[in-house]
Amino acid sequence: MTSLSTKTTKTIVVIIIVLSIGLVLGTIFTSCSLRHIDILNDIEKFERTFDPEFCENLVYRIDAFNDDCELDIEIIDCG
Repeated sequence: MTSLSTKTTKTIVVIIIVLSIGLVLGTIFTSCSLRHIDILNDIEKFERTFDPEFCENLVYRIDAFNDDCELDIEIIDCG
């Protein structure tokens, strides 16, 4: 009886640890600072390629970023 209880307890602890790590990683990878860096890198990429479809997607991402985060990135001109 105690070995089953120990296995169950260990399983629950492992599940809690995995969920906690997933939550922390999810928070880190959706943070405004990482999104900011990603957008700035994509702006540099756009300035090299001038791809209009890439620009439209980038403008959408900048707009969403400006709505979600305290930092503001100037909307680029795709024209």
